[in-house]
Amino acid sequence: MSELRRPVQVAVGDRVRFDGQVRGVLAVSALAVTLSDDDSPYRAVPLLELFGADGFEVLTGPARMPLPPVSLLETLPPEVLAKALWWEGHILEVLHGLPFGAAPGTAPRPEYAPGQSLTARQRVKAAELTRAGHQVTASAVGHHRRRYQQDGVLGLVDYRPVRKKPEFGEVDERVVSAMRAAVKEGIDSSTKTGSYFLWRTGEILRASEEGRTVKLPSRATLYRLLAKLTEGTHTFSTATTRRSKAHGAKTPFGELPAFAPGQIMQIDSTPMDVMVLLDDGVPGRIELTGMIDVATRTLSAAVLRPTTKSVDASVLLARTVTPELMRPGWAEALRMSRSVLPHRRLLSLDERLEHAAARPVIVPEMIVCDNENVFISRNFKASCRFLEIDFQPAHKGSGFEKGHIEKMLASIATLFVQFLPGHLGRSTDHRGRHPERERLWSLIELQELLDEWIVAHWQNRPHDGLRDPAHPSRMFTPNEKYATLVEACGYVPVALSGDDYVELLPAEWRAVNDYGIKIKHRVYDSPELDPLRRRNSGIAAKRGLWEVHRDPYDVSRIWVRDHRSEQRPWVQATWKHLHRAPVPFGDLAWDHVSHQLPGATEAEIADAVAAFLTRAHAGPAGQPKAKQTGRDRRVAARTKAAGPATPLPSPAADSPAAEPNPQPPQTEDKLADVIPLGLFDPLEDPWRRR
Repeated sequence: MSELRRPVQVAVGDRVRFDGQVRGVLAVSALAVTLSDDDSPYRAVPLLELFGADGFEVLTGPARMPLPPVSLLETLPPEVLAKALWWEGHILEVLHGLPFGAAPGTAPRPEYAPGQSLTARQRVKAAELTRAGHQVTASAVGHHRRRYQQDGVLGLVDYRPVRKKPEFGEVDERVVSAMRAAVKEGIDSSTKTGSYFLWRTGEILRASEEGRTVKLPSRATLYRLLAKLTEGTHTFSTATTRRSKAHGAKTPFGELPAFAPGQIMQIDSTPMDVMVLLDDGVPGRIELTGMIDVATRTLSAAVLRPTTKSVDASVLLARTVTPELMRPGWAEALRMSRSVLPHRRLLSLDERLEHAAARPVIVPEMIVCDNENVFISRNFKASCRFLEIDFQPAHKGSGFEKGHIEKMLASIATLFVQFLPGHLGRSTDHRGRHPERERLWSLIELQELLDEWIVAHWQNRPHDGLRDPAHPSRMFTPNEKYATLVEACGYVPVALSGDDYVELLPAEWRAVNDYGIKIKHRVYDSPELDPLRRRNSGIAAKRGLWEVHRDPYDVSRIWVRDHRSEQRPWVQATWKHLHRAPVPFGDLAWDHVSHQLPGATEAEIADAVAAFLTRAHAGPAGQPKAKQTGRDRRVAARTKAAGPATPLPSPAADSPAAEPNPQPPQTEDKLADVIPLGLFDPLEDPWRRR
């Protein structure tokens, strides 16, 4: 052995590797080293022989062996464990001279006295076990003793009854590979049954040269193999979940922590499982688009549309950064001034919060969305650039990257949608009979209900993801978490001004006539439009029309840009019949005068939520259940097409064209009865629903 590999020194207590065994150093002199030995109490080795031996080394690290995994003993059969414990008792007597459980002060038997070597003790134990009827040799006792010193009781276990079996039994590995390939092919295709994958496995084997000679096992064995290979892959479940799990991240999930409101926000849309009355009075389905703040789980905005478009995402962003004002009919407990939100501090920054509802105003710093055309459109990106917001699309097929908004949309279905008339269920298997015949809400009324539900229920509901790190059993509501983070990080929301909000709304080009502006059969007018009536805007590209911005979720007012004036860039015009038919604010029959209390209690909020769900489930007041048949739809279509008409005068008796007894024309269906209009009563309550 080279001089460089020799140890510097060997001290008592060291462990060295010599003569193929690990030995302890018992004594060191100028000429020799005394080492422990299995066959005798000790062994004296000259220094030159020790240092020159092949494989000699001084072992570093702790002298004690690591603890064996004792918990694995619980997985053993009772008879195997009993056999290992029986061996442990005898091995302990060989090592220490006393059996396990010996009373204190008990002297060892002479054959196990301290002066006896391990080899002698092993021979005595083997003879003792043989006389007791167990055919055991001294070498077998030594083998069990070394295994016990290395692995503890687990080293004495007979693994023959519990020998691990191959993962897929006796199935040929080529069959396993072929079935893996078949399952992988089905990730992006439609969901199929197990018989298809068995057939496809055989096809893949026949297409390969190595697989042609493989004999397929029985059909039952193939089904068991398929169950093992598809466990947790959703191969026979929904295609969307299967693709998401297959194309998701293969490495451990990372985490992007959010410590302040607006630091990370997520946006997404999904079909809503409920029927509503669309603008033409026909029942139909709608889509829900929402935005959630990761730090506080605040549902900052949610809008409903028959089909989500790019302008809807921009309007959603505008609603997120502006206060939610109280609506007629909302309970006083829903005011921001009576919530846990820091209303007084925020009121000094924005006076509009005086009449705001208890929903925080959050300005996003980063928005995470999927790759739908709605969110990667030019309009939405332009809105994000205008507000200096980082735009971060998620990877394709990686729904987990925006899991907060995905979970929120699913929660709305269980916490809100199922209470509504016209609920469809999550699939056709869960759908009731004729949901379109129930008392359906209109799209605008349902939007009003959703806004109220967000303020009343979602923002005051303890969230499992909002827990106190010091007290994990305590859950916060989104409003409580927002108030806490405002105190912790000093977050100050700078809400958009009214002009900024209007600027984000979608634009249309209309003429300003004598009667005002007409949009979708609704007329908007205002005295401030007088300088613009029947005038050219001066924009030749739009044929002199005026730029009109409107909120598609609020039909009560519009805003007209006055291109000729610098003092008043926006002119507001109101729907002419808003005071007669307050549809944009939903069913105002709920409107009531509530008591002024210093603060909203949990009981008041709970009562408001309970009353809200009862009202939402009942459907619009005064509206009968829609039991339309084909004949009813034809009558309604004819009546709508004909419109109001002046009755024709009766023909004169002496007219030559008049018949003595004119017969009414034969029609396929009987028209609806004519209901005369009532007289206008100026003292009548205009808010009462007829």
